[in-house]
Parts: sequence; C-alpha cells; structure tokens
Amino acid sequence: MGTEDGARYDAGAMEEFGVALFSEAGMPQDRAEIVSKYLLEADLMGHDTHGFNQAPRYLRHTMSGEMPPTGDPQVLHDKGPCLTWDGNYMSGVWLTYEAVREAVARAKQFGIGAVSIRRSHHIACLAAFLQLATDEGLVIQLLSSDPAASGVAPFGAVEQVFTPNPMAYGIPTGEEAGGDPILVDISASITTLGMSYRMIGLGQPMSGQWFIDNKGNPSNDPAVLKDDPPGALLTLGGMDAGHKGFGLALMVEAMTSGIGGFGRADGATNTGASVFVQVTDPDAFGGREAFLREVSHTANACRKARVPDGKPPVRLPGDGALARKRAALADGVRLYPGILPQLEPIAKELGVAMPKPI
Repeated sequence: MGTEDGARYDAGAMEEFGVALFSEAGMPQDRAEIVSKYLLEADLMGHDTHGFNQAPRYLRHTMSGEMPPTGDPQVLHDKGPCLTWDGNYMSGVWLTYEAVREAVARAKQFGIGAVSIRRSHHIACLAAFLQLATDEGLVIQLLSSDPAASGVAPFGAVEQVFTPNPMAYGIPTGEEAGGDPILVDISASITTLGMSYRMIGLGQPMSGQWFIDNKGNPSNDPAVLKDDPPGALLTLGGMDAGHKGFGLALMVEAMTSGIGGFGRADGATNTGASVFVQVTDPDAFGGREAFLREVSHTANACRKARVPDGKPPVRLPGDGALARKRAALADGVRLYPGILPQLEPIAKELGVAMPKPI
C-alpha cells in the first residue's frame, strides 16, 4: 500500500470524505455513513482493492441510478431464523451491514440467524463486516458471488463460468488467545479479479501461475483474461489441486444464488451480488465458555507450532489485518496509488473538498 508521495490520511477525515461524497451523490446520510465506514475498514485492514478503490464505481452507479440510493430491501421469505431479501441492486455494503445485524439479532433469539440477499450491488470487502458478529461472541459465515459476471474456469476447463466467489468466517477467541477474533477472508480462486486487473493496468505478472490461457497453458500473466477468447483465473489449488477450489466455488454458488433463488440461470446482467450470511450463537450448542476454550486452545497451539529456524511464528488469519488497522488508526491510513486521483474529478463534480494529508 501507499500513495505516490507516501502521504498518510487521518482515518476520521477519510470517513467524513466518503460520507460527503455519497451524501452529495444522493444517499441518505445514515446510509452514506455505513458505506464510507466499511469501505474505509477495508483500507485500514489492508484489503486495498476492495476499499475506497471501489468508491468511484459506486458513486457513478449511485448518480446514474444503477445503484438506487434510497429504498428498503423487499422481504421475500421470513421464517424465524431465516430471512430472504431482494435488494433491488441497492448498495451492497449497506445491505450486507443490515443483513449481518439482522442475522446477529436472530442468532441471539434462535441460536442461528441467516439472511439471503438476491440482487444486491457489489458488497466490497467481506472481512470488514465480520467483527459485527465476533464482537458479540458469535460466529459468522459470509459468502458472495456475482451471477452477472465470470472470470474463473471450472477445474479442467479454460472457459470462464463463475466469479472468484469469496467466503469469510469470523471466529471469536478468548483472552487466553489474545482476544482478537480469527478473521478468514478467502476466495475459491487463487486471486481476485480486482487484483488481476490492477496488475494488468501495471503491465506486471503475478507471482505464480494463477491463470490458464485459452489453450490450456498455466500462466502468471493476468492479461490472458483479455485475450480473444479470454483465458481465466484458476480455482484455489491451481493446475494440480484445483478440484478443491472448484468444490468451494460450487458451494458458494449454491449458498448464494441457489439459496436466494436468483442467479445465473435467470440471465442476470446488472453489476451485483448474491449474498448469504449466517451467524451462530455458541450458547445454543455446547456453550460459549466451552467454545472459547476450544478455539483459544487451537489458536495458541497454532501460534506455538514449531517453525523452521529463523522463520517468524505462525500468524492466524486476521492477525495482520488487525495489526494494520491499529497502526492506521494511530498513524494515518495510506491509500493505494491512484485511488484519490480517481476520486478527485467526482469530488469536484459533487462539490466535495479532497482530504488533506496529515
């Protein structure tokens, strides 16, 4: 991460900047606050392809009406712990925030709470939402796919069929394990489309053979995605073990578009997402104390596991992101080069002052 001049920006000032942009673009103040907060959360954690990097597209879609700035999700089914919404392609960040809150409330009531969203707009960084549940001592699963897009080939094929299909899990731990939650945010493909197109723009290869070209050859060049016919991203596991990522991708497709009842079979064309969130209360099962004891024991065992001489200790998923967040909150956040230059003409159009570096 880093801006061209190495400047840092106050996190609060960046959040206010985002609120001003989305408010001026037509969003209600409270919704603009949520969108800005969770875009910033991604940048604070270091997920800089899915933070303010997404804001120019979100703003243009808000202003054009492609992402309606107002309205509420339509309730399609409501059965106790289970809820299904049609999001009408409204802000995916706001919809996901509301869905996690609703799932948390239902998990506290029923033991499990699950919300499916069809026809959401893009939901940004999945990891950003996990602590809404883990801070309550609850376990969360968050899955997303885009039925109107592709980019990833099924294992054994060269044709793009589905998206990277991210999946995130938040697991609270006890004080004996440091108290930070385990935050897993991965995808069924080796890398993301956002990172792939960033590297295409830079004219640089990836560090591994994470793609397959249109003739079936493995490649480290993301530009194969733009060939005619296009190549594709490989599923997690690559050319040798990609059947594992393929299985995960199919699971995400089933639990997002399948459970929601709308997806690829319906010929979706709008930029968007199918989303599934499930929150579980350990107290409804073996008990929260026993849960924290178990996961903390395993977390500590992993951190203490012997490593090769001279290598750092094991780092659990989320450790790096939370460390980066704490540093950015204290010292300022560095944005990836190009993010603010992309936002500057939109800010000028909306009459919003650009943030000043610390």
